[in-house]
Amino acid sequence: MTTGTLYMIPVGLGDENLSMVIPEDVMQLVRGLEYFVVENEKSARRFLSAIKTNKPVRELNFQLLNEHTLDKDLPVLIAPLLAGNNMGMLSEAGCPGIADPGAILAELAHKKGAHVAPLTGPSSILLGLMASGFNGQQFTFLGYLPSDKTARIAKLKDIEKQSQRLNQTQIFIETPYRNQHMLEDVLSNCSGNTRLCIARNLSLATELVISKTIAEWKKIDLPDLHKQPTVFLLLA
Repeated sequence: MTTGTLYMIPVGLGDENLSMVIPEDVMQLVRGLEYFVVENEKSARRFLSAIKTNKPVRELNFQLLNEHTLDKDLPVLIAPLLAGNNMGMLSEAGCPGIADPGAILAELAHKKGAHVAPLTGPSSILLGLMASGFNGQQFTFLGYLPSDKTARIAKLKDIEKQSQRLNQTQIFIETPYRNQHMLEDVLSNCSGNTRLCIARNLSLATELVISKTIAEWKKIDLPDLHKQPTVFLLLA
């Protein structure tokens, strides 16, 4: 039996400006899907309602894939795909498969011989890199750094050395309520010549992107990052 296609569907990084960050042909394709695996059902329903799906959202099929999903439950999530139905994978924000559990579903689809199709939309990681002015030829995404302060500072020093050695942009994120602590730790522990970019609320009305050396950062009033999605980029 022919399998369906798993569409990796980017969503907005907030509830505004969808028409500016999601192409119309992507929204048109998504409107026709009936089966979805989602990281967060509430945000997925909100996104699908905003783009006006062909069927009422209440009639669509949703399965959850998040940090609590067990390996034994994965075959259930992919069953409609193997039965020949096209499916969509939705992250809570941005691109599925990047810094979220969606990669697990894509991996399983490949193992089962299904086609996995990435669609165009916003990724805060790439948008931050684009706007930073840092090295876009050599970069790495580190995800979350350690939550323990001592371990986090040690990691920051390690990635600063790595960046300097390879001329490589280091990209990382933090739980939004710890953003301000992360910024303070970077400024307190990295060299004055190291460059830091803060990319906050990308693609939204409150978007803020600032790139400065650590020494320059210490001379200005720091932006408010508390509970606001932020990408940190460092280049030594």
